[in-house]
Formats: sequence, structure tokens, C-alpha cells
Amino acid sequence: MSDVVVQSSSRAGGVLAATCISTLIVNANTSAVSILLPAISEDTGMGLDTLQWAVTGYSLVGAAVIITSGSLGDVFGRKRIFQLGLALFVVSCVMIALAGSGEMVIAGRLIQGASGATILACGLSLLSVATTGDANLRAVSLWGAAAAVGAAAGPLLGGVLVDLTGWQGLFWIDAGVAVGTMVLTFAMVSESRDPDAPRSIDFAGTVLIALTLTPLLLGVSKSGDWGWISAATLGCFAISIVAGFAFWTVEGRVQAPLLDLALLRNRILVGATIAILIGAGTINGLMYLLSLYFQDPATLDFTPLQAGLATLPATVGLVVVAPLVPRLAKRLGGRQVIGAGFLITTLGFVVIGFTDASWQYASFLLPLVAIAVGMGLSNGPSSSAATASVPAHQVGEASGVSNMARYVGAAVATALAATIYGTVTANQRSDGQAADAALASGLAAASWVMAVFSMLGVLLAVVAIRRHRMAHGTVQDAAASAAAHLHTLPTTATVSTSSTTDDSARRDPTEGAPS
Repeated sequence: MSDVVVQSSSRAGGVLAATCISTLIVNANTSAVSILLPAISEDTGMGLDTLQWAVTGYSLVGAAVIITSGSLGDVFGRKRIFQLGLALFVVSCVMIALAGSGEMVIAGRLIQGASGATILACGLSLLSVATTGDANLRAVSLWGAAAAVGAAAGPLLGGVLVDLTGWQGLFWIDAGVAVGTMVLTFAMVSESRDPDAPRSIDFAGTVLIALTLTPLLLGVSKSGDWGWISAATLGCFAISIVAGFAFWTVEGRVQAPLLDLALLRNRILVGATIAILIGAGTINGLMYLLSLYFQDPATLDFTPLQAGLATLPATVGLVVVAPLVPRLAKRLGGRQVIGAGFLITTLGFVVIGFTDASWQYASFLLPLVAIAVGMGLSNGPSSSAATASVPAHQVGEASGVSNMARYVGAAVATALAATIYGTVTANQRSDGQAADAALASGLAAASWVMAVFSMLGVLLAVVAIRRHRMAHGTVQDAAASAAAHLHTLPTTATVSTSSTTDDSARRDPTEGAPS
């Protein structure tokens, strides 16, 4: 960036502290909410089928604003927009903690989706301009590690707090931490802008992204009640298609589009982005369903704390496998590791597809770990490929597109998984099945769909993701891999950070022979 300046060590430390704390609480909050939904449902009286909008709505809004918030920071000041994101996060936490209805919880989560995306986008930008060289790589790696720790700790923290303070406790604590981070940011973080950034902000693209996703998710979510070929469902899908076409048209005409359509000619980037979308979608859909299934009185009847502990192997598995992924990709090839990861994930979902009412937690443990390890294998090389496949001046755009894909995948897959789970369960109950058998059938049906998506990831790795620069397997690469299911971070394979001078680094990144 043209405005990069090296700040004093104390200032740089303040930036690092503020951004790492903020990404930790945002990701912890996000991963904890599914664990809290049964308790929220009991207190507010809103059914879980509607409360799933607290999860999908968050991702929907995040997808719409993550790139725009970064652009706003470049133009109007990253510190200012970062502080605005923190302020909105505080407001949303207080709003949810005080909520007396499910509708207010969902509204608060929509605001939280906008604030979380803003905090992540502008926080990483602030960190990137605070330091240079090796110090920057270390700082970004710590940011990624904080994101991964937050995601892993969230379900456990949420489970603990439900027992100690009620589900509201998580949001009160997060609000307090966010206020402290605002004070730290005010005192220690310098303002920065990008004087070369276009002054035009693509607000139309932001709105059209929301208009594309909202009716799509509504149609998917209500299809069980309305019917897949009902006028209401088909009308939602028609609106989504029209809005998507309008988005495509607008992006080809505005000065600074959310999505540079020329990037879509890069097959590696497109393949990597779809892989990221599939990975984020399936893991979020699974975590949502297991959080509900484990806590249901008709199945395992876990407490929120027990459910948080039960899902912990998945997030731990993602983090533990991360240090191995860059070296495996360098030795075997990114495409091979991505394909192997999706294959392992597919097998894990297939096993869960045979869920039976008699299953205890031990039956879920091995496939859950397999899915997590598979995701860990596919996420890192996919994110690395997204940024390594474009010239240096497009790395930021490629990263933005892949981060948007994560939100889109999480929103759509969670809505689809929740719909299948609820519809199959209801149908089984109406046919006279016991509650535990009906719920097991619902989970199994949703898992088979997730297995199909994961298998598409295998095919995608074979067909679309061709040879690209490989990360060197450094600590920085390991941190980027650990955070890859949350955010795309630069690796040593990225053009702007790589010192590689071999033929693979000099070649046209949009071209490549099968490896």
C-alpha cells in the first residue's frame, strides 16, 4: 500500500494488541452462538427453525459488507471505521443480552454480522500498515493465531457461561472487552488511509449482494413449510436470480467494484474460491446441527458445556493439522492436498450419514475428527492458492473475494442443513417415528448432502485448481493455515510477500499445467 509507515514499537504493539483481541472476541462470539441457541430458544419462546437466522443472518450481512468496510477504511480512515465496527459490536452485544424476544436476538446478530466483518477487514489493514518486513509477517501470523484460538474457545466458553451467568453472559463480557479495545485503539493506534484508493464506494454492489442472498436463504429456509415448488419458494429464487444478474451488471460498470469480473477468468482463483465456499459451508452447517442434536433432550441431552466440549475436537483438529499442511502442499502439491482433504471430509460425513438413534457420543468422535482434519488439509492450500494465483496488485482483491465466499458458504449451507434437518425430522415424526429416531434421520439426511458437497470439492481440486506457487512451510504459513477456515491471510506463496525467484514464481499465475 502506498500509505505504509513503520510505527514506533510501542504503537505497533498497541495495534497488534487491539487487532488480536478484537479478532479473538469476534470469532469466539461467532463460534459460540450455535451452542447458545437452545437456551435462547427456551428463554424467548422462538423455535430453533426461526432462530437459525441468528446464525445465517450474521453470515449473510458479513458477506455483503466485508469488502465494502475495507474500502471505507481505505478512504475515510481505517482506525475510524475499525472503531465504528467495535462500537456497533458493543451495541449488538448489549441489544442481544437485553433481548426479550427472538426477533431482537436476530436483529442484534444482523448488526453483529456487519460489525464483525468490519472489525476483521479493517483490523487486518491496520496491522498491515503498522509494521513492515518480518515484523509484519509475525504480526499477521499472531492475528491469525488469535482468530483460530477464538474460534476454538468459543463453544467451550459459551457452554461455561450458560451455566454460570445464563446465555446473556457471553454478550456482556464481549461488550466489555470491545469497549476496552476501543479505548486501547484510541490511545495506541494511528490513523491511516490509502490516498490511491478510489473515492467511489460500491454501495450498490453491497445492497445487491444482500438482495441476492436474502431471498435465496428465505426460500431455502421456508421450503419445508412452503414446498420446494411453491409459488413463494420459486418467487424467492426468482428474486435472487434477478438481483444476482443486476449485481453482475453493476460490477461491470462501477469504478471500484466489489468483484472485479476479470478475476473470474482466473481458473485457479475461481476454483480455490469455490473450494473455500464449500469448506466453510459444510463445517459451519455441521457445527450448527451437532450443537442442536447433542443438546436435544430426545437424543444425547447434553448441557451447553458438554456440547461445547463435544464439538471441541473439530476446532482443535483444524488447528492441530495446520502446521503440517503447508509442508505437505509443498511436497505433494496443493491440488493433491486439497483433494485428499475433501475426500477425508466426505468420508466423515458419510459415516455421520448412518447416524442411528442408538448412537452415543463416541460414535460421532472419529468422523468428527476426520471432517476437521480434512477441512484443515483443504482450507490452507485453497486460501494460499487464492492469493498466489494473482499478480501482486490483485492480492487484496483475491483475498476479499475468498473472504466473502466464506460468509456466503456459511450462510447458504447452514440454512440448507437446518432446513433438511427440520423437514426430515418433522416428516419422520408425522409418520409415527419416535423423536430420537426422527432427529437421527434428520441429521443423517443433512450429512449426506454435506458429503455430496465435499465430494464436489474433490472434483474441483482435480479439474480447476492447477499448479501454483507453494508456501514454504514457515511458522507464518502454519498460522495462515490454522486461520484459513476463518480468513485468508498472506503466505510465503503470495506474490507480494514471497521472495521466491524460481520459474513457478515468474510464470503467469493464471496459467499452469496439471501437476
